[in-house]
Amino acid sequence: MELRRVVVTGLGALTPIGNTVQEYWNGLINGVSGAAPITYFDASKFKTQFACELKNFNVEDFIERKEARKMDRYAQYAMVSSTEAMEDANFDLEKLDKDRAGVIWGSGIGGLETFQIEVLNFAAGDGTPKFNPFFIPKMIGDIACGHISIKYGFRGPNFGTVSACASSTNAIIDAFNYIRLGHADVMVTGGSEAAVTIAGMGGFNAMHALSTRNDDPKTASRPMDKDRDGFVLGEGAGALILEEYEHAKARGAKIYCEIGGGGMSADAYHITAPHPEGLGARNVMLNCLRDAGLQPTDVDGVNMHGTSTPLGDLAESKAIEQVFGDHAYTMNLNSTKSMTGHLLGAAGAVETISSILSLKYGIIPPTINHFTDDENIDPKLNFTFNTAQKRDVKVLMSNTFGFGGHNACVLVKKLDI
Repeated sequence: MELRRVVVTGLGALTPIGNTVQEYWNGLINGVSGAAPITYFDASKFKTQFACELKNFNVEDFIERKEARKMDRYAQYAMVSSTEAMEDANFDLEKLDKDRAGVIWGSGIGGLETFQIEVLNFAAGDGTPKFNPFFIPKMIGDIACGHISIKYGFRGPNFGTVSACASSTNAIIDAFNYIRLGHADVMVTGGSEAAVTIAGMGGFNAMHALSTRNDDPKTASRPMDKDRDGFVLGEGAGALILEEYEHAKARGAKIYCEIGGGGMSADAYHITAPHPEGLGARNVMLNCLRDAGLQPTDVDGVNMHGTSTPLGDLAESKAIEQVFGDHAYTMNLNSTKSMTGHLLGAAGAVETISSILSLKYGIIPPTINHFTDDENIDPKLNFTFNTAQKRDVKVLMSNTFGFGGHNACVLVKKLDI
């Protein structure tokens, strides 16, 4: 069968460096760090006392208090970003066939704060089970896509994806496939995460996964830097409206770009560490290129997973050299996690949005906080260190890798490529 073309017609973002798409983009190209001391709880006894929290965000500016109280923060973030994306796409909902519009949403952890609150409240009591009736509906990882579909009456494919930090990239790829295979015309997709909590920070600290640079939070996320010491936990959401090309054309939609392809793979190596030679990362990029029907030389850049961990950054850099060969030296590589921190299950969506905006504006956001070259990483690779670079880009890829060895990669391209 002939596969249908899929385009992006709406974007929404809620990030530590901006609460709208435009604010997020401005933060990216200006190299703004979203890291700061934690305000959500007293972190003074934690090994890591900072994170990339949202700034100046009040959910009641977007959702009525009564409804917001029925949602974990991760679902609130999903509703806010998806609403921005839907408004951006500018549908006439009266004319849209809602049986062919769906929602696929990713979250690596879901309602962690809700779970934490309910368990702590029970532990502080006398053993009598007094739980909030919304405990389970607030906590479960699929409820965000449920809320979005209820708001818009979308009755098409509807489910959540969970693949740790690759979750929202997997959601995008699934939504892409449902449209191109003819099962839907419109899909709301993306991901959200709200793990800046006592349990989230404590758990990642116990794994030695987080940076402990408490004396200088703003420069703690240092992808590819010799002195990187772990990732910085972030929170937020990214939403994309995917639409079948002819459907979008027929209604005169604004089109950002085309989704060219998606790739998936597994490291099959370790529950948290990447394959040291980047085997899974190599395979996922090759699979993505194959799906898109493009050659490595067609790609202008990669928004790397680039978490600022010693093993991960090195493995991904090796994989890029294996996939792209000498062409890797002509590309722009970057890690926007240097600014937003690591949004876990929301990372893929937020970073795909960055790639889409790079296509639109011809600017590659920087990898900030680079101070010292790592002698183990090829110095000929251009990681767009510290300053955004102008470049006419036509094809970009975005990588996300998750605990458990889950790898996902999405390719976006200008419509005429």
